[in-house]
Amino acid sequence: MKVDIEGFRNINKPMYLLEERLLRKNLSLIKHVADTAGVEIILAFKAYALWKTFPIFREYIKATTASSLAEARLAFDKFGSPAHTYSPAYTSYEIDEIAACSSHLTFNSMSQYERFAERVRTVNPDISIGLRINPEYSEISTDLYNPCAPGTRFGITSDVMPEKLPSDVRGFHCHCHCESGADVFQRTLRHIEEKFSKWFGQLQWINFGGGHLMTRADYDVSLLIDILRDFRRRYPHLKVILEPGSAFAWQTGPLVSQVVDIVEDHGIRTAILNVSFTCHMPDCLEMPYMPAVRGAEVVSEADIARSVDAGTHVYRLGGNSCLSGDFMSSWRFDKELHVGDNVIFEDMLHYTTVKTCTFNGISHPSIGFIHQDDNELEILREYGIEDYFSRMD
Repeated sequence: MKVDIEGFRNINKPMYLLEERLLRKNLSLIKHVADTAGVEIILAFKAYALWKTFPIFREYIKATTASSLAEARLAFDKFGSPAHTYSPAYTSYEIDEIAACSSHLTFNSMSQYERFAERVRTVNPDISIGLRINPEYSEISTDLYNPCAPGTRFGITSDVMPEKLPSDVRGFHCHCHCESGADVFQRTLRHIEEKFSKWFGQLQWINFGGGHLMTRADYDVSLLIDILRDFRRRYPHLKVILEPGSAFAWQTGPLVSQVVDIVEDHGIRTAILNVSFTCHMPDCLEMPYMPAVRGAEVVSEADIARSVDAGTHVYRLGGNSCLSGDFMSSWRFDKELHVGDNVIFEDMLHYTTVKTCTFNGISHPSIGFIHQDDNELEILREYGIEDYFSRMD
């Protein structure tokens, strides 16, 4: 069917909707950055893994990054090329298959390298081995997402790095951004070079990780390109890799939900939806952040009582799980909500689609793909009771 893009009024069940037009816009910008700066930008599955859309991605990029055996297999089996793989800790029962599915494999610690490097090379003689470094600097303000916070389990600090790297180490991997701007990368890069540039002559590549949100409207793309070009002029022998996740799927589509009931307690009205924050939008509670809702504005706690008394259309939005905290507050809508109305959460394709769970047996929203030429809706995936059963089987 053709989709009403503005209000999705012809969608009557929970659904993540990916818009091809918006996806290709992001992919085109990412390819422009990679080509202009002379670097490789690859897709991080931790943020986006809708493999039925990989044929579109292959028009713009050549590789992906994995953090587990499942993701490495996704790269190899579904994307069609071996993964750039990093994990905080590999296990002996998975490392062989991971190595077979990987072109690059990064170790988080020297002890992991010592335990598995020879085994990895035996399985895959062509694999390129790297080490994750910790520059001990990050501007991420939310500790839950900060990989360089004191006591972190991620990466090797410069003070314990061996003066001469093992002969089979080909690269460094560093990740210390989260939806960050180019100016943050510029400042972070100074710390990376200050602490680790003395080893650059022993390397072939450096991976600056994810969190480079180059598709955000206010991102300074020209500055990013200049930073990358300048770095390559200083170290022309190093191949530079970036592996953003959010940037690929940023603002590419919403989660459409429906109101199933409206309840009120102590003057607080809650619209209960057929989706869940804890199941389907966990980053909203973890980060936390207030998602944008189409046709509504966020109302501060201080204004809620006054707004309700004034008769404006202010609601908490509540999930349909049994978790008491499965709600967020509050939004003012431009009209009164009724059972069956759509509530549209903007920008819900990155991370959200890979972090959903089946707590309480709550069903996953379907996944739909809106083709750019005719706004035709293709259902990529629907979920049922058997999907819940199979997790417990």
